[in-house]
Amino acid sequence: MSLTLHGYRPSVYTRAARLALAEKGVAYDLAEVNPFAPEPAAGYLALHPFNRVPTLVHDGFVLYETGAITRYIDRAFVGPALQPADPRTLARMDQIIGIVDAYVYWPLVRQVYVHAVAMPRRGQSGDHREVQSGLAAAAKVLAALEALLDAQASEPAFLLGSALSLADLHLVSMMAYFVEATEGAAMFAQYPKLQKWFTTLSTRPSFVATDPR
Repeated sequence: MSLTLHGYRPSVYTRAARLALAEKGVAYDLAEVNPFAPEPAAGYLALHPFNRVPTLVHDGFVLYETGAITRYIDRAFVGPALQPADPRTLARMDQIIGIVDAYVYWPLVRQVYVHAVAMPRRGQSGDHREVQSGLAAAAKVLAALEALLDAQASEPAFLLGSALSLADLHLVSMMAYFVEATEGAAMFAQYPKLQKWFTTLSTRPSFVATDPR
């Protein structure tokens, strides 16, 4: 079997795919592609016409878009199921992944983390206004996710209850960046169920193994 994940280690979307592969126990090759480089990597546009990451190539089958990749990994390989069978629980998983893509990534990662953490580490000045804008949006999305956890009948270990799902894997890499910012960690502390969830996820072997650093 030939399986290659083309991705950028710091990318939260690459990490979501790597987490799915790790949870399924699938061996693969990681081909580093920097989508922020001045020129696309040689031949990469033939795999991904939009020059984003990740892209999965499995025995000649080329697939891009993270949600499609993680769902394919769960369906194509043996190992613990990462998608629930119950239609309503599956719909909740899809809803959370939609929330992550639409409302989590930009404010928590591109605004708060990039401007409060990543840019200062590179010796650059982050934009305080971007951080504040990101925090304002983050408060709303964290409250919405906490409410979904509150709505469950029992104390959930994962976003959908007692079983790990792709929803957890799509969210956790973004939350890991968010809480690196002092302001992000302070806000996150206001949501105890999300905090407990993050503690559970961040101690899993898959999370440790896919640390981009």
